[in-house]
Amino acid sequence: MNLLTSDRFEVTLVGTHGLIIPEAVADFFVEKGHTRVQLKAFFKDAQISFHGALHKYEGNYMVSFGKRYQKELGVFANDYFELQLIENTTKYGVEMPEELSAVLESDPEASELFDRFTDGKKRSLIYYILRFKNSQTRIDKALLISENIKRGITDQQELVKQP
Repeated sequence: MNLLTSDRFEVTLVGTHGLIIPEAVADFFVEKGHTRVQLKAFFKDAQISFHGALHKYEGNYMVSFGKRYQKELGVFANDYFELQLIENTTKYGVEMPEELSAVLESDPEASELFDRFTDGKKRSLIYYILRFKNSQTRIDKALLISENIKRGITDQQELVKQP
């Protein structure tokens, strides 16, 4: 299967965390129904991959490029670097951490309730788990979320709190 892939193009930060995507590149993905994309960023010898959403802002297509990604790639406000868009094939629009996936696979009730959440809430919880580098911490947080889901908690902030 060939994934939709753009050529690399040059970008720089707009504001604190925005990247403008050339209209022709963005239109190519949007017209094919892909508003959530995988992105690869290249700067000097560094390369990172992340997921994002193409959205219109003040007439331009944009993606968010947060401080975490900026630090990981080693770019600062006035740096120019290259970006490439790739078709997103993930179920949730972002890579599911294996720890959360394993917890949900082992708990069908929590998995079913998780799947009832909006796509945005699912991604938010996935990003929450991804914040932690330690695998055991990810497992503990995934178990906590799973238990809270089964307790009927749906509020984003309450889902990640100890009872």
